[in-house]
Amino acid sequence: MTRQKILVFRELPPDQLARLQAEHDVTVANPRVPDQVPAFYASLATAEGMIGSSFQVDAALLASAPHLKVISSVSVGVDNYALAALAERGVMLCHTPGVLTETTADTIFALIMASSRRLVELSNHVREGRWTRNIDTDLFGWDVHGKTLGILGFGRIGQALARRAALGFGMPVLFHNRSAVNVAQDVPDLLGKVASVAMDDLFQRADIIAVVLPLSDATRGLIGAREFALMKPGAIFVNGARGAIVQEPALLHALNHGTLRAAGLDVFATEPLPQNSPLRTHPKVTALPHIGSATHETRYAMAEMATSNLLHALSGKVPLAVFSGQKE
Repeated sequence: MTRQKILVFRELPPDQLARLQAEHDVTVANPRVPDQVPAFYASLATAEGMIGSSFQVDAALLASAPHLKVISSVSVGVDNYALAALAERGVMLCHTPGVLTETTADTIFALIMASSRRLVELSNHVREGRWTRNIDTDLFGWDVHGKTLGILGFGRIGQALARRAALGFGMPVLFHNRSAVNVAQDVPDLLGKVASVAMDDLFQRADIIAVVLPLSDATRGLIGAREFALMKPGAIFVNGARGAIVQEPALLHALNHGTLRAAGLDVFATEPLPQNSPLRTHPKVTALPHIGSATHETRYAMAEMATSNLLHALSGKVPLAVFSGQKE
C-alpha cells in the first residue's frame, strides 16, 4: 500500500500514533501550541488524512488542504467542522460514537445528583470550616429518586441516561427527540418507563431537564427565556451537550429571578469559561470543565477508534463510523 501523508493535530496515545507511523508518513503538529503552528499550516498543503479534535476546521482551512481525503475526529460531535465544505469537496468525516456513551451518561447523571443534593456547595461548606453543627433546612438538598426527568435528545447518550434514571432511581422519564424512537424495538428495557412528548410539554412537566442534543443550526440558541419560563418552580436544568444550545443570559435570569432551583453545566458557550462569567461562581450552578468523556479508559477508546477509522479510510476499507448527518 502506498504511504500517504497524515497530519495529527492533537496528540494521540503513543501506541495509536505508532499504528499510523507504521503505514504512513505522519506529522504531529498541534495548532494550539504556538511553536507547532507553522508546521501545522505547512503540513496542510500535502495532508491526505487528518486526525484530532477540538479545533475549528473551517472552509478556509480546508482550502489550504487540496489533497485531503478524510478527517478522523476524536469526538462524537462534529460542530467544529465545516460540513457543507467537506461535502462539496467529497472529504470523508469520521467520528467516534458509541465508545463514550456510558461515560458521558455517567457525567450527566452525576451533575443531576450534584445539583439536586447540592454536593459541591456542601463540600465547600466543610472545606471552608463552616460545618460546626448539624446543617439546618436551608442547606438541605432534594431527592432525585421518584422525580420526573426530561431528556432533550434520545440517541445513545439520552437512552443511557434514561436507563440510569428509570432503572436505577425509579424516575419517570419524558423525552423529546427530533426523529421518532420506537421504544419497544430500540430500547425494550425502557418500555413502559419512558414516554415521548412535545418539547413544551417536557419543559412544563419535568422536575429535572437534561440536554443531550447535538449543536447544529437548528439547536443553536434553542433554549431561551421562553423555555425557562415554562419550567416548574424549583426545577433543575442540566446541560451535558453543547453550551451554545442555551442562551446563557436567559439561563442566568432564570437562576436569579425565575423558577430554576439549580443548574448543572459541563458545557458553555465559550470554553474555557471566562473568568468574568457569572456562571463560574454562581451559588446555584455546579460547573464542570467539559469532562463528559474525560476518563482514561474512554479517551483511549476514542483515540483507538479514530485511528482505526483513518487507517480504514486511507486503505479503501469502510471505517467504523462515518458521519452521515444523523447525530445524537
